[in-house]
Amino acid sequence: MKRTSINTIYGYIVITLSVMVSCSDDFVDTKPLNEVPDEDVWTDEALTEGFVLDIYNGFGQGGLDEQMQASLTDEALFTHPGRGINTINESRSNPSDQGWINGSYSWENMYKYIRAANVALEHLEEPMFDNPELVERIKGEAHFMRAFLYQQLLRYYGAVPLVDRVYELREDDYTIPRNTFEECVDFIVADCDRAAQLLEGHPEVDGRATRAAALALKARVLVYAASDLHDMAAAAASSSVIAGYSNPEYLGYTSGSRTERWEKARLAAKEVVDMDLGYKLDLTAPVSPEEGKENYIALSLGGGSALADPAAKTELLMGRFFVDEKDEGGAWVGRNNGPNGYHNWSGNTPTQNLVDDYEMIDGSRFDWDNTAHAAAPYTDRDPRFYATVLHDGADWKPRTDDVAEKDSLNQIQAGSYEILNESGQKITYYGLDTRNSSIEDWNGSYTGYTMRKFIDPDPAIVDQNTRQQIPWPVLKYTEAVLNYVEACIALGEEEEARNWLNKIRFRSGMPAVSDSGEDLKERYRNERRIELAYEEHRFHDARRWMIAPETLGQQVRTIRVSGKLKPGADVRLYHYDPESYDYEYTPQTLDPGIENRNWQDKMYFISIHRDEMNRNDKLVQNPGY
Repeated sequence: MKRTSINTIYGYIVITLSVMVSCSDDFVDTKPLNEVPDEDVWTDEALTEGFVLDIYNGFGQGGLDEQMQASLTDEALFTHPGRGINTINESRSNPSDQGWINGSYSWENMYKYIRAANVALEHLEEPMFDNPELVERIKGEAHFMRAFLYQQLLRYYGAVPLVDRVYELREDDYTIPRNTFEECVDFIVADCDRAAQLLEGHPEVDGRATRAAALALKARVLVYAASDLHDMAAAAASSSVIAGYSNPEYLGYTSGSRTERWEKARLAAKEVVDMDLGYKLDLTAPVSPEEGKENYIALSLGGGSALADPAAKTELLMGRFFVDEKDEGGAWVGRNNGPNGYHNWSGNTPTQNLVDDYEMIDGSRFDWDNTAHAAAPYTDRDPRFYATVLHDGADWKPRTDDVAEKDSLNQIQAGSYEILNESGQKITYYGLDTRNSSIEDWNGSYTGYTMRKFIDPDPAIVDQNTRQQIPWPVLKYTEAVLNYVEACIALGEEEEARNWLNKIRFRSGMPAVSDSGEDLKERYRNERRIELAYEEHRFHDARRWMIAPETLGQQVRTIRVSGKLKPGADVRLYHYDPESYDYEYTPQTLDPGIENRNWQDKMYFISIHRDEMNRNDKLVQNPGY
């Protein structure tokens, strides 16, 4: 008799088993208290629903793990060594040591949940309870989750074996080759379409699949499929590693019309865009910079904070929500990433590479060769910068009681500054949020910045010991809009692309763009980089656009901030004060002893692990390994 562990039943479905044991020998027939017989699961609608809900655990913590995928990109640097991050960033990844891979991209983990989806779909073909509405809904959810899981594998490894049935014991052969990339895309799209059909008309519940989420996932997959990396003619022209690979069908399309692929992507994204689910995307002119900042903060909080605009929650087509009672890892994003001067860990710190790509408020590029920009690099920038990055002098939460007397104004101190000691002599004071701080210096940022996005600004949430409830955006309406813009640009529909791109910019307080041609494409790519920062897009975007050598492969840049007292200034306790200080900002390159980034083209596709290759001799390894 097969059994399904009760640990696989989703947390909020409570099952009470009453077992009576007599003093006779029939105690051997007692059912285990931590398992439910397989036949009981599929005859009970609550247990069946619980089984399907467990598949959502394939989301893991969303992207809010202690280590974030942002630190595999030019968005962030991970502060703490020895976690496998450098193995990826230095292109040392190989089949026996892949480096750090988020659990929601793990080959083994994704296939575990794919199997669960297949189990559910097989049993739901002929349900053993009478609730057609529930059956339709959870079948739709199972199709959605299977599509999502395969999509995660596809954008990490390229084509994978498609398994759409449940393997049984004592089968003759458990090995299976990789399907082609095109077959994988078609399979995922079919699952998305089936999910959208089944989920139409069902009520929306936080954290569960909807028709809109299924269609947004479909649009994402089709935009990826049309991109440079997956058109084998374009990819081979850009990479000798890909050009020399003997199985290009595992990496992308070897024939067919790329224009047709872009048109499919455009239509899929437009179907989502036409649902009109966006947050403040009906503007015809930019909002004020302060409102733009608040709009972006509201989006990043996803309705999960008392300080957020509840209307921003409409942006989330699929969110990974966190249950406070479960002490889930994703609820510790503030502790994991906040400044060390607040007793936090400064984990995934923004790079100067990212900071430099935020435009000036007038839409012009920031330029270190511009003396006005270099003298005040945090003045008059894109409002999304202030909602994403904590920089020197930025206002933040009240300090903890043991630190409050050192900073009564609650400002980030990311530099070194002159102050006067009791004798009136100048001495150097190192800020509270640095690696020379008097507060947890080992947790200080190497880059001179810490992360603000996704961290609840509520002063009542003391990040090092209070969990927060900010959901992870698995799928967002704005991503669908950006996918639509990208497809329109590829098809030459530039007016439509600018129209929707400017709607996003207006919401953030930025002026309209009027670029065309290659300039419009580059403007779009930067806009996507800024709007979706820290949301697990940059790692995939840089690879599918094949711009990784000049982005992911570039050394991390940092900032050094120093404050010199102006003549006559008398400062004994430091705070940010341009009236008393002349500030100097010096961009630098990270010490290669900390991380020495290096791009090799094999990293366009992560290797299949050696153990998987040994278990399945029909698999063919990715190029370059």
